[in-house]
Amino acid sequence: MKNEQVLSISHLTKQYTKGVLAVDDVSFSLERGEIFGLLGPNGSGKTTTILMILGLLESSGGEVDILGCNPLRTPLTVKRQVGYMPDTIGFYDYMTAYENIDYTARFLNLEEKERKRRVEDALDKMHLSDRANDKVKTYSHGMKRRLGLAELLVKHPKIAILDEPTQGLDPQSISGFLATIRSLRDSEGMTFLLSSHQLNEVQSVCDKVGLFSKGKLISSGTVDELSKKYFGSNLLINVQVEGKSNLFKTFASLGGIVHVERKGDSLWLLECLEDVRAQIAETVFASKEKLVSLELLTHSLNDIYQQAFQEVSSEKA
Repeated sequence: MKNEQVLSISHLTKQYTKGVLAVDDVSFSLERGEIFGLLGPNGSGKTTTILMILGLLESSGGEVDILGCNPLRTPLTVKRQVGYMPDTIGFYDYMTAYENIDYTARFLNLEEKERKRRVEDALDKMHLSDRANDKVKTYSHGMKRRLGLAELLVKHPKIAILDEPTQGLDPQSISGFLATIRSLRDSEGMTFLLSSHQLNEVQSVCDKVGLFSKGKLISSGTVDELSKKYFGSNLLINVQVEGKSNLFKTFASLGGIVHVERKGDSLWLLECLEDVRAQIAETVFASKEKLVSLELLTHSLNDIYQQAFQEVSSEKA
């Protein structure tokens, strides 16, 4: 069911000795089937927040509600419904992949037939069936990450929490891993909370992101929402024509365009209230100019990240 809230964090705080605030008054929520990314540099409070969500670390203040449960009061109920893949995954290298996952599955108190089905299904989803009987010591780093996700899947969790899930993977393995996360969300309805400091990865897979800085959640929302927050709602469009041209007055007269800037003999940057690329193309053709390219510029998560942290630094200065 869409819009069903499965995780709510309210004013979560973790203070260590000597007044160090590892997590400072953090609040956000997740809906069922959502992929939410916690984004920030190492040491910004992401892992500490995750450990408190799981009930593995007691908070200094605030509340966590995960699937209607308090993780500290009902830890077993939470563990049965929530899967966790830490940044460092440990397996028994002398055992096969199947034996490792089966070992985990035995704690679920399943009948043997159901346990076998789940283990095989989890390995199959991670494309490890053909290596299921190989010892884990023969696995590459990327294969171990996929095995970690298989170990999580055997529980049939409603929520999967992944801490730096693509750490140490090569670009091709990262692409495949993130595609798997999207597939599981779409096919199983799983909700994902993942932490990372890899901006491009987060943008490619997450529905929403939260920006962490020194224990604080400084902003959260979709990439589009954050783009509007930090750069305004106007759109930027690059127009390139063939050869030298003088289209300043032509572009300036179009409705919806608030600023025209010439970037070169044949390149123009237009600031618009809305997407008017169709009108721009018609205007260029009517002017008997040859249109080379028409590009709607978007702000990447890296742009947003840099702007957000710049504003935070300015406020503290």
